[in-house]
Amino acid sequence: MPHRWITNRPIAHRGYHDMNNHIWENTLAAFARALEADFPIECDLQLSADNVAIVFHDYDTKRLCGVDGVVREMTARELTALNIGGTKDRIPTLRNLLDQVGGKVGLVLEIKPPAPDDIEDFVTAVLADLEGYDGSVVLMSFDTSLLQALADRDTDWPIGLVAAEFNDADRKKNTAALDLPISFVSFCVDHVPSDFIGLARAKGLTVISWTVRDEAAEKIAAEHTDQITFEGFDPMALSAGPEALNKANG
Repeated sequence: MPHRWITNRPIAHRGYHDMNNHIWENTLAAFARALEADFPIECDLQLSADNVAIVFHDYDTKRLCGVDGVVREMTARELTALNIGGTKDRIPTLRNLLDQVGGKVGLVLEIKPPAPDDIEDFVTAVLADLEGYDGSVVLMSFDTSLLQALADRDTDWPIGLVAAEFNDADRKKNTAALDLPISFVSFCVDHVPSDFIGLARAKGLTVISWTVRDEAAEKIAAEHTDQITFEGFDPMALSAGPEALNKANG
């Protein structure tokens, strides 16, 4: 299966950042650190005003860049001029990320839910950037309409559902999404265990978890899912014992 690589190594959530102390989330510095540690990279995609796929989590720029702005209302040139967290890192585009990684590690790209009228433009932008990319990539989203749009394009990139169970509406949406041509589910570790994981497995789907931030959550995820998406610690230090884990955490 072309997506099974996501189970091979723990996946660095928004890159291998240090909880935004010195190396900030979704930056080229965080991606470089993941490359050095050989961790696959999970990151978020937003769409700029001129329909460029941008690597950024929030819908506005205040938290990460300290300035007021709405991502969808700003051009790629305006966005990539902004520094993140007062560092030298600027907001990268998807193309910047692809050029940096060059197939060295796998990419787990979460497409943040857009306005309904923006779905087709977003899908077009992401798939255009990925055309000809020689590396391992999966695409995922909470937005089932966006997943359907990807499926309608007959993309060769595996697609998956990002899922949580905050309420009954989430449960109904997740169950309905199992009828989509998805290959995997990324499920909230705070909502594990869940009957939904059993339903997904019955469909033959791979299940990974988000976001694992400590050893306790890692143990829960290991019991119920195939791989973790982590931040704030070195998951490879767990097997080396508590002294190595404490050293890795600083």
